[in-house]
Amino acid sequence: MQDLTFETLIAVFEEIFGFWLFWAMVVTAAIITLLYIYVLIRDRSVSWRKFLWAQLSMPFGAIAAVLFVQKMTNSSFADIGGPVDVFVLLGVAVAGAIGLAILVYVLESLIWPQVDEDEFDY
Repeated sequence: MQDLTFETLIAVFEEIFGFWLFWAMVVTAAIITLLYIYVLIRDRSVSWRKFLWAQLSMPFGAIAAVLFVQKMTNSSFADIGGPVDVFVLLGVAVAGAIGLAILVYVLESLIWPQVDEDEFDY
């Protein structure tokens, strides 16, 4: 592999996760991203309480992502061979943390929509 192209990355990911699981993850990520954009447009602001809960879920997303990738690649922590492997593992952890935070925020916003305080008469 002399050139790292987008097509090469797709082929590697399909080999690691399998065709159907990889594309199911891509579609799921796209749907969650669209729902996140919808929630932000609908609410017109960020709910900091929901954002806090989303941030608190991030370590669980990081751990789950690393364990998922290691399970899919039949690897263990003893197989980490050098700095590149550590950086890849940290990248997977960051992606899992951010992904779960976005998912938690979207689910909270869809289950408990933001209430506009101006609608109530006191």
